[in-house]
Amino acid sequence: MTVPLSVLDLASVYEGMSNREALHQTIETATVAEALGYRRFWVAEHHGMPAVSSSAPAVLIGAIASATSTIRVGSGGVMLPNHSSLVIAEQFGTLSALHGDRIDLGLGRAPGTDQLTSSVLRRGAGADSVDDFPNQVVELLAWFGTIPSLENGIGSRVVAVPGLGDSPELWLLGSSDFSARLAGLMGLPFAFAHHFAGGSNTVRAFDLYRSSFRPSVILREPHAMVSVSALVADDRADAERLALPNALTFVRMRQGARPARIPSLAEAQRYPWSPAELEWVAERNSQQAIGDLAHVSQRIADLVAATGADEVILAPQGPDLETKLRTLRDLSS
Repeated sequence: MTVPLSVLDLASVYEGMSNREALHQTIETATVAEALGYRRFWVAEHHGMPAVSSSAPAVLIGAIASATSTIRVGSGGVMLPNHSSLVIAEQFGTLSALHGDRIDLGLGRAPGTDQLTSSVLRRGAGADSVDDFPNQVVELLAWFGTIPSLENGIGSRVVAVPGLGDSPELWLLGSSDFSARLAGLMGLPFAFAHHFAGGSNTVRAFDLYRSSFRPSVILREPHAMVSVSALVADDRADAERLALPNALTFVRMRQGARPARIPSLAEAQRYPWSPAELEWVAERNSQQAIGDLAHVSQRIADLVAATGADEVILAPQGPDLETKLRTLRDLSS
């Protein structure tokens, strides 16, 4: 690969698995990724989803950072409107104080859950709290001491401890024009969620980020990363077979089914796929990196060429841990 590779892990919970097992598998994946030379290992905030056990990123990041020593560890991301920005400054300031310059704080503005759970998280603040996202990012930068506090602003009267002087590496994440443009205007690194957004929006987001970019105290030039789902198998047919449980999870979400754990490979193979569903899955797979090693490597290279991404973060897929680890091992060689 011509750019650094990283790993995005969702602490996936499969049918018959406990949250404890899922979390320990995530930590094991991080130690393998570190040994293989991956640059970053990120976990994402989701709530009320039985298939995802990374609802508390700061806690999980602390466990991963303690089990590793060199790989950067962070969030991909923390959904900032769900929280007080002061709390996030203190949490990630604590992580930075404990683990030094290895902590990344990727920020998103989506809820990472359904509307009811989002309302409970935000104590009834509702979706309108998303509109305050740019102000929350500015607050974070001030509490970390990255930028001066505005005179008489909240950052001049409240101190984040830890936080002030203990800053993680801050990223803005997104799957839309809004986050791309905001990251550019604020002069922050930007990561685009191609692994679930995909489509033509990916290249457009990178173009908007670069055209909007203004140098800052953090970055003098744009720096961007793209995520992609990846699964390496002996051949393309086997890779698509192994990707079926994740595909079925997405299909059920699109159909409004009640959230559940990721189905087993056997269940996904038994599922009565309709032609429309199979067509949707094939289109989605074509936008990701699923196949034999040569195909996956080429898909990643094509994505880098199309976006000009400076880094790639892989979201390894598969019905079990060994399938995911094979993907990471094969792509690191």
